[in-house]
Amino acid sequence: MQPPEIFDPAARRSRRDRAAPGYAAHAFLRETMLDGIAERLDSVTRAFTDVLDLGCFDGAFVPPPGARVARTDAGFGFAKAAGGVQADEDHLPFADASFDLVVSAGVLDQVNDLPGALTLARRVLRPDGLFLAAFAGAGSLAALREALRTAEGDRPAPRLHPQIDVRAAGDLLVRAGFALPVADVETVRVRYGGVDRLLDDLRGMAASNLLRERRALRRDTLAVAAAAFAAKADSDGRTTERFEIVYLTGWAPAPDQPKPARRGSGTTSLAATLGRFPKT
Repeated sequence: MQPPEIFDPAARRSRRDRAAPGYAAHAFLRETMLDGIAERLDSVTRAFTDVLDLGCFDGAFVPPPGARVARTDAGFGFAKAAGGVQADEDHLPFADASFDLVVSAGVLDQVNDLPGALTLARRVLRPDGLFLAAFAGAGSLAALREALRTAEGDRPAPRLHPQIDVRAAGDLLVRAGFALPVADVETVRVRYGGVDRLLDDLRGMAASNLLRERRALRRDTLAVAAAAFAAKADSDGRTTERFEIVYLTGWAPAPDQPKPARRGSGTTSLAATLGRFPKT
């Protein structure tokens, strides 16, 4: 059974190509994700030799010392600039067991077949290989969502992507066959001087509307949304927007791995909230 096509792959590729030249000015969210992935990677004592950077953007991910890295991106511009290959996350051109580490930051929330993409990531890993990923999850863009709801009333057009919460993300890791799965979430808050700056960031990070059923935002609707967004501003005239970063950790199964604790026997704590990023 084919998964539903929520996103428009052609639009996704073209938006990524459009964003590539100026991406560095809007890369703060992925930089935060890469920092979180690096922290998790630092706690792993084993060495890695072959790494896949899945959804590489500008190739900013730095592999562990001595490791070879292959990079892929759905956009031709990003893939070419990073010395990688163009490929969608749910259609990987690699043989099974090609890597001992797969890293993905900022793309899995835009994939039509996310269960399939996670399964492929597990398959290209060698036994006891590590998967580390991060993406914007449920609760992100709450201020923009509320502003658009105010502007469009009871019948809002499809403008913001469906979002995956941390519990569902953990279940997807299990479904994909990962061992010792962990899903946790961190919050990034960004203060914007207006909704136009937020929309500019979303376009610049290739995270604008990619839905198949999208409709153009009319000027009068945008004006109402901008006023609703501004109405939530603080005394400095800035409105705080929230990004919830979901982190995933999983291991390709191997015979000598420790067994997970009995379901329900442990506790999960949220990571400390990340600092604010001022925007002008």
